[in-house]
Amino acid sequence: MRVLVLRPEPAANRTAGKLAALGHEAVRLPLSKAEHDVAAVKAALTKPHEAIAITSAETARLLAGIGENLAPHRQTPLFAVGEASAEAARRAGFRAVVVGGGDGESLAETILAHTRSDGAILYLAGSPRAPGFEHRMKEASIPFRTVEAYRMVPLAPSPAEIEAALLAPVPDAVLLYSRESARAFFALAPLAEAPERFLAMRLLCMSANVAAAVPESFTARAAIAAAPDEESLLALL
Repeated sequence: MRVLVLRPEPAANRTAGKLAALGHEAVRLPLSKAEHDVAAVKAALTKPHEAIAITSAETARLLAGIGENLAPHRQTPLFAVGEASAEAARRAGFRAVVVGGGDGESLAETILAHTRSDGAILYLAGSPRAPGFEHRMKEASIPFRTVEAYRMVPLAPSPAEIEAALLAPVPDAVLLYSRESARAFFALAPLAEAPERFLAMRLLCMSANVAAAVPESFTARAAIAAAPDEESLLALL
């Protein structure tokens, strides 16, 4: 299958490798990139916290890049939303990593099950982000402090890049990891101007939240992963 990957780099490259191993042709068209706020993270780490929470591997990659500033914190418990972010945290040097259930709400439940003191959790977040983690933490009265570690900013592929990815030929499937990427995808000129050309394309969604951003005319071709992780998403192929 010809599979369109909209993820930012370097995640897009890793996903392309997995697709190739499965015998598929990966077509990369990143629609966003991460801008790290290293200064904000360094400042946040100097303030008291019992543990760290992350809801993406992007945050772990940022932490891996701050060098010796991270050394005093590698024994700090780190709660990661899923296995991909947990593995990235381990590569960054964290030694006490606890894996959540794949989304923000389940990560908060994991923290609730493991935390017994009143120390604050440092949540290193991205922007934009789903509200589930923070909402559940507040609901459970778990003290936490949110610091935006990175921001996803949109990219504008050239018309030639868009045509090569979408029309040469039309992909058999597209992987949709977030609501933002789904919205950006359907705003691309070929889909906005002639959506009928893409009605046979499969839309593989990481979660029901992502699927909610699929236009009504395309929902018949949408499928939702059994769990909010890449393995489950690729299992839909």
